[in-house]
Amino acid sequence: MPLDATLNKILERHNFLKEQMLINIGDSDNFGKLSKEFSDLDDFVQVIWKYKKAQRELADLANVLEDPVADADFRELAQSEIEHLKELMPAYEKEMKIMLIPKDALDEKNAILEIRAGTGGDEAGLFAADLFRMYQKYSDYRGWRFEILYIQESGIGSLKEASASISGKGVFSYLKFESGVHRVQRVPVTESSGRVHTSTATVAVLPEAEEVDLKIDETDLKIDVMRASGAGGQHVNKTESAVRITHIPSGIVVTQQDERSQHMNRLKAMKILRARLYEMERQKLHSERAENRRLQVGTGERSERIRTYNYPQGRVSDHRIGLTLYKLSQIMEGEGLNEIIRALLEADQEDQISNYSEE
Repeated sequence: MPLDATLNKILERHNFLKEQMLINIGDSDNFGKLSKEFSDLDDFVQVIWKYKKAQRELADLANVLEDPVADADFRELAQSEIEHLKELMPAYEKEMKIMLIPKDALDEKNAILEIRAGTGGDEAGLFAADLFRMYQKYSDYRGWRFEILYIQESGIGSLKEASASISGKGVFSYLKFESGVHRVQRVPVTESSGRVHTSTATVAVLPEAEEVDLKIDETDLKIDVMRASGAGGQHVNKTESAVRITHIPSGIVVTQQDERSQHMNRLKAMKILRARLYEMERQKLHSERAENRRLQVGTGERSERIRTYNYPQGRVSDHRIGLTLYKLSQIMEGEGLNEIIRALLEADQEDQISNYSEE
């Protein structure tokens, strides 16, 4: 459907809702639904009015240029205004096309972040820890809540794997493009010759599933309790607080031992399991994005990467959009990551606008 015809339908719907709100003013349920849709369309309608006003003004000014009795100064003024309006029109069109992009129902969801060390030995584990801290700092920058769910350390401050629940406004919409293999190039602290090594870590960002999103049959679960391992003092040796949940149909296994209470460990393990199962179902429904969750993060090989963090040059390159920033320290401190995420969001919008234009 041509853009103008689509815009006219939106204006018609907006006017219809306004009329229905007056009719249903005494019906709180209907009025609430109508007013929400009316409010959701309001920003879009404001842009449409600006766009249509500019169209009318362009037509009027074109008539001025064709008027044989118009004086030279008036024509010059009209021509200047035409050029100004023509500069505004593409921005209005782009803004409206972005508003026409169907909203991803998952964008407002909270997220489960999972990070695992890839290839590169101890250095990969150190890099995984750096990435985990980066996302924690980015969450602080955005005012989100970052709750550590699980950490498996591997010595010298490195991580084998870790997961966290991140909650706040629009979390998944901002972090959904972070999934994949992240590569680091730097001199490891254990390297005496000063040679640059390449290591990787995999990042997965999963939309957090509520119970209403996904029902899990208790009979599909095998739940084992055991003594926690690792740091924790006497508590580790005395209580069976660690929980391992196996989802039998899918084979997914989640282990949680960070809390002292078996009940709390079970709640956290179920949160991770629910997110993984929800992601599995989402991938089945959207097979064009990825065949399964394994394809989302790759294998962790050095050749597969979405982003490279080069410490000697102080740069970060996102290979999907060809963006390179010489702001490595700011990015690792969290705030600088926002520039990359914004660029990824804009690239996705451009791609969707392009697809919309071709339809």
